[in-house]
Amino acid sequence: MGRDRYLVLVAGGGGTRMGGKLPKQFMEICGKAVLHHTLSRFVSALPGIRVVTVLPDEWRETWKDYCCARNVACAQVLVSGGITRFHSVKNALSKIPDGALAAVHDGVRPLVSAEMLHRLFTAAEDCPAVVPVVPVVDTLKVLKKTDASGLSPVPGEKADRSRLFAAQTPQIFWSEILREAYSQPYSTEFTDDASVVESYGGEIKYLEGEKYNIKLTTPDDLVIAEALLR
Repeated sequence: MGRDRYLVLVAGGGGTRMGGKLPKQFMEICGKAVLHHTLSRFVSALPGIRVVTVLPDEWRETWKDYCCARNVACAQVLVSGGITRFHSVKNALSKIPDGALAAVHDGVRPLVSAEMLHRLFTAAEDCPAVVPVVPVVDTLKVLKKTDASGLSPVPGEKADRSRLFAAQTPQIFWSEILREAYSQPYSTEFTDDASVVESYGGEIKYLEGEKYNIKLTTPDDLVIAEALLR
């Protein structure tokens, strides 16, 4: 029998780069909040998954009211967001027992497919840490700021695109391993859960992600996501 499955849905930020009055996780596309789209992807693909949703304290009642008004039929444990993503995930892990699979996913990645979720969770049964990645396709330049508006090349440094990949979510871990990794003091080098686990000495299994599993950050991303959802 496999491990119980938990989802940590990280929506603890304010989404300042998106603009507007609402945090981006509550902005609507195709008639539903971004966070609702994301939650639905997991619940539909993985019936029985248990959900821990991380929210800013000032927006918890908004999400409760939304779920009641829209009949969102998914039980959720709500926890408070921390001062960083690291602290938000750490808060959520207090609600997940050892011996489970803990999938940490950005609340503003609403386009993850059922096929990818099944593939990652299947791999995670045998691998303590599974992370999806996609290859970097743009030409990259190593530059430095010369003044307030200027950039110049860094002599002797080149980015080898063939060796660079962008990490996505969900990142799935054996819960006891992820909790131990999050017992470390916070570091600014912790940009995702994989970096926390690697810093603690854990090994990561990297698997192919999806091109359209994008994180909504700017208004243009909302337009793209709505077009893809339609």
